[in-house]
Amino acid sequence: MHIEHFEKGIRYSDHDLQVFARKIGKMATYCGKLKDESSVIRVEAEKRPTKKQADEVKVMLTVELPGKILRAESRKAQIMEAFDRAVEKLEPQLIKYKELRTVRKRVRGQKEKALLAT
Repeated sequence: MHIEHFEKGIRYSDHDLQVFARKIGKMATYCGKLKDESSVIRVEAEKRPTKKQADEVKVMLTVELPGKILRAESRKAQIMEAFDRAVEKLEPQLIKYKELRTVRKRVRGQKEKALLAT
């Protein structure tokens, strides 16, 4: 897993970077491919003056997985709030990716066994 951080008009503290890494690591529980070297996670944060004070910080998460690019974006007043919301938006996408990419073997059910027996 390769994590890239980009900031525009805002600076991450060391504590913020540790929290980001921990939360991104938790996302790996949803999809094992996230831990591969081929996957890239890009965290972009931008702060700019807006009419609404609640939308000053925009965080964009981009996850590049084999065969798919997942993206989530959130605007909030604080960087951690925006990051948390973007992670919440990304989790269902990761779950769907995992379900589509997981190969399942077909197991014969009880009905099929009963039909074959007769």
